[in-house]
Amino acid sequence: MPFEKITESPSHYHDLEKMSIHDLLVSMNREDQGVPLAVERAIPQIERLVEAVSDRMLAGGRLFYIGAGTSGRLGVVDASECPPTFGVPYGLVTGIIAGGSKAITTAVEFAEDSAAQGWKDLQAEGVSASDSVIGIAASGTTPYVIGALDACRKAGILTGCITNNPGAPVTEVADFPIEVPVGPEFVTGSTRLKSGTAAKLVLNMISTSVMIRLGRVKDNRMVDMKLSNDKLVDRGTKMVMEQVPGLTYEQARDLLLRYGSVRKAVEKH
Repeated sequence: MPFEKITESPSHYHDLEKMSIHDLLVSMNREDQGVPLAVERAIPQIERLVEAVSDRMLAGGRLFYIGAGTSGRLGVVDASECPPTFGVPYGLVTGIIAGGSKAITTAVEFAEDSAAQGWKDLQAEGVSASDSVIGIAASGTTPYVIGALDACRKAGILTGCITNNPGAPVTEVADFPIEVPVGPEFVTGSTRLKSGTAAKLVLNMISTSVMIRLGRVKDNRMVDMKLSNDKLVDRGTKMVMEQVPGLTYEQARDLLLRYGSVRKAVEKH
């Protein structure tokens, strides 16, 4: 079966500029409703990748996301949220985007077209055979991502990918490919829409599941979260009170601030 780039297929909707605001919103929402179902069908693939990545990280490895444009930004966002949410060191999960940090807020022209630069960017982060690298590419044809994963496989590094086109070239260089076909975009080819939403959902599932397997969640609580603002201190205080009955709010807060995390406050008490 020849490779078909579904992400470039024509939208099911026409004359968008003639639609009312209400019809635009209703139509986009209707399209979005199919995204979770597409992700659900990919759960067996996601499960295999999470298991492999978790095993590597339990053995001391790190996790890298690599992508371009929207895909790269989504990886950077997911990676940047792991330290404050789960209390892991910065660098344990790293997002790399074609064009560097500037590309997070500003499009860097042709950055995704270099098949060699992705591997160079990974090497600059000290990637090694103990690590895992997940390429994110809605189209599945991004040279920056494909070249990086190909080099990783040759170096014995575990590879995975997230794409919205089944059978895309990126799947051929991924040990654990995840394919989430969400169909044509509302605006033809605008993969920041359904494809981006699907990638965000899958990244949520990967990082959260991995962190739970690493022991960074107790029951359903973020017991290692960083206390970086008053809201989180308040949340942490109440968590300590739940786990240590009899403490007043002030006592629980003092314990939390003294030891720096819910986990340590409860253990030390």
